[in-house]
Amino acid sequence: MKNALNLVDVTLQYPDGDGTLKALDAVNVKLAPGEFLSLVGPSGSGKSSLLAVAATLVRPTAGLVVIDGIDAGGLSEADRTSLRRDRIGIIFQQPNLLPSLTALEQLVIGDHLRGKPARAAATRAAALLDLVGLAPAAGKRPHQLSGGQRQRVNIARALMGDPAVLLVDEPTAALDRERSEAIVGLLRRVTDEFEVATVMVTHDTGFVPMTDTVASMRDGRLSAPQAVSAARG
Repeated sequence: MKNALNLVDVTLQYPDGDGTLKALDAVNVKLAPGEFLSLVGPSGSGKSSLLAVAATLVRPTAGLVVIDGIDAGGLSEADRTSLRRDRIGIIFQQPNLLPSLTALEQLVIGDHLRGKPARAAATRAAALLDLVGLAPAAGKRPHQLSGGQRQRVNIARALMGDPAVLLVDEPTAALDRERSEAIVGLLRRVTDEFEVATVMVTHDTGFVPMTDTVASMRDGRLSAPQAVSAARG
């Protein structure tokens, strides 16, 4: 089975005065479909940089970024955008929903940009909202939803393109414990059901047992992922 996400010796450097700042230092990640990796580490350690490179939003200084068997390094900007739109789901810390659109429309607009028929998009959107427990809220706009509900819309939206890779940045940062557990539990479920390779950045190590592997970052270096031995939550 091929890896859904494969980062090989990825290095990312930025100019820093007379020198350079190494945000990522020879990082390696391999994730198979259906594998859930939690990424932990202090602020400024490089976690967000890793997600940005894996999402093809930032080109690394060196190394390979392979998404679902496609080497992103050799693609044009237009092709990288298409790869990101079609094969990568991104869940930001803040849902960033469009205030004028309903929960259903938040999902449908993504498939419109992918050029898919509106009726098929609406059917899939409704099914995904049902999956995340928001079918009754399909017609509500963001201001009518709780923080946990908005994050569920965010997750459903990220799944609309049937991605191979799901990149999640601190999905529970603005939620209380009960809603946080529900969101991570939902991520666990969609990772299994959709066989998507999921990377979740989190400061809360209490959620690590709900994932398959854990790796820590410090000063741009990533530890080798370790299997999570605790039972899933």
